[in-house]
Amino acid sequence: MKKKLCYALVAVLAMLAPYLLVQPSASAAAATRVMLLGDSITGSNGCWRALLWQHLQSAGYPVDFVGTLKNPYCSGTFDVDNEGHGGFLATGIADGNLLPGWLSASRPNVVVMMLGTNDVWSNKGTPAILSAYSKLLAQMRANNPDVKVLVAQILPMAPAGCGTCNANVQSLNAGIPGWAATNSTSRSPVRVVDQYTGFNPAQDTVDGVHPNDTTGIRKIEARFFPALTPLLGTSTPTSPSPTAPNGFPYCANAASDPDGDGWGWENNRSCVVRGGRADTGTPAPSATAPNGFPYCANAASDPDGDGWGWENNRSCVVRGSRADH
Repeated sequence: MKKKLCYALVAVLAMLAPYLLVQPSASAAAATRVMLLGDSITGSNGCWRALLWQHLQSAGYPVDFVGTLKNPYCSGTFDVDNEGHGGFLATGIADGNLLPGWLSASRPNVVVMMLGTNDVWSNKGTPAILSAYSKLLAQMRANNPDVKVLVAQILPMAPAGCGTCNANVQSLNAGIPGWAATNSTSRSPVRVVDQYTGFNPAQDTVDGVHPNDTTGIRKIEARFFPALTPLLGTSTPTSPSPTAPNGFPYCANAASDPDGDGWGWENNRSCVVRGGRADTGTPAPSATAPNGFPYCANAASDPDGDGWGWENNRSCVVRGSRADH
């Protein structure tokens, strides 16, 4: 009798098993897995990744940046996963069959590829680079037949000692749209984003190649965002909260924070950059010291170091000084 009851219990549990298993949340399932594939401009010098993730979050796109590398050294909160390998060539990645392992580990739905700078620097010709692109694309599709690819026409270059670099960049960039059109399919589209036009190596880089953290990374992000969002498929934008945890409104535009401290100014009041350093539950610091005097905007206003400064035709207190009481 006991054996029959045991068999019956097992049968019931087997029938109920599909309903008892924990199912992934809808929000987790909806997030699009995006691989940012490139060289040091994407990796260690790629703080445009942080701006892009913050922009996607503020616009309500559920995305998950994926990759085997983590480069967290940028301002604000962001998804640090990426595939930006400093010094790597597109031809080297293809010849070494490096990409399949990265793809297997990350399983991207979308790949954003900005490769070719080091190939140009190494005097690789356009046909060789585009051939490498084709091999990498085939490997992406072998991993995911539905992968969507956004390939960048690369940034202009003006490194010391390479007088032909930018002409070779222009040659490669001229070939990318035709390559993309030939290889794009309805199931696995390949789109092109122009990162060349409007980028000035003299003003937007630190060395003629790598973007600076002011104008350079902002220009890159500004081109990637509108090109990427149509590829996010079912990642429907949600309606994010308009107010930061500290009670201040979020800035509509990250450019409202020119000094990068996470605070901006819009509509005649302070605002918080979403994902920036100020996007916490901590209220904004008081503008007035406990003694009733305003805090100095600049510690240099106190040349003698006594904690008291002079700004806007009145005394002010240096925050944290001996006068701050």
